[in-house]
Amino acid sequence: MAVKHNNGIILTTVEEVLSWGRRNSLWPASVGLACCAIEMMHTAASRFDTDRLGIIFRGSPRQSDVLIVAGTVVNKVAPMLKLIYDQMPDPKWVISMGGCSSAGGPFPTYATLQGVDRIIPVDVYVPGCPPTPQALLWGIMELQKKIKAKKEGKVWEEIPVKEVPTASQPIKEKSPLGF
Repeated sequence: MAVKHNNGIILTTVEEVLSWGRRNSLWPASVGLACCAIEMMHTAASRFDTDRLGIIFRGSPRQSDVLIVAGTVVNKVAPMLKLIYDQMPDPKWVISMGGCSSAGGPFPTYATLQGVDRIIPVDVYVPGCPPTPQALLWGIMELQKKIKAKKEGKVWEEIPVKEVPTASQPIKEKSPLGF
């Protein structure tokens, strides 16, 4: 924990500085396989602007520390996805974005992988079909909390899915027709 003195000097440990740097400069390798990839691109575009959060998408797994799997993973793609994960340097984290990458989605077939966690470990699941950009940002912030909790030696508690932000809220007033 950092301690600030009256004369402007901050005392901390090297481990705290490294943890702060890791959680505030996540560089994801994006694996966009289906419609979730469009929402992931929307998250990185100007409206949500992940660059201001230190999140810069990289084209090479050797420069990345987060793997965002967005979309349906078929069995033919699974070995390549595992190879990308293996090429990433440690420490590395995985975000599974959407129902298809988390559990196979509406495709319970022999050709679709029923959850990316069968081939690589997943740290954060972002629900939705497709998840909104706000939900992906929520997942990234949850990953940052997990990284911080791991540094502090605490057990990271999962937040229930019902707290994931949505882009729109339901209308609460009645229509003129009475329903």
